[in-house]
Amino acid sequence: MYPDPKKVRDHRITIRLDDYEFAFFISLANLVGEQPAALARRVLLKEATQLCAGDSTVEPRSA
Repeated sequence: MYPDPKKVRDHRITIRLDDYEFAFFISLANLVGEQPAALARRVLLKEATQLCAGDSTVEPRSA
């Protein structure tokens, strides 16, 4: 059915945001005209790519 079945997005990750973080993120999504989940995925993948590339603008954090 799909050209590449591994590209189907069916895995979920849950994050918890406080009221201020959530309001900020929803406002940002509205500003750029994107769905919040799609924006979150784009931001997450960009940040992860920068971490993998060793970009110095991203600060590593301890878990």
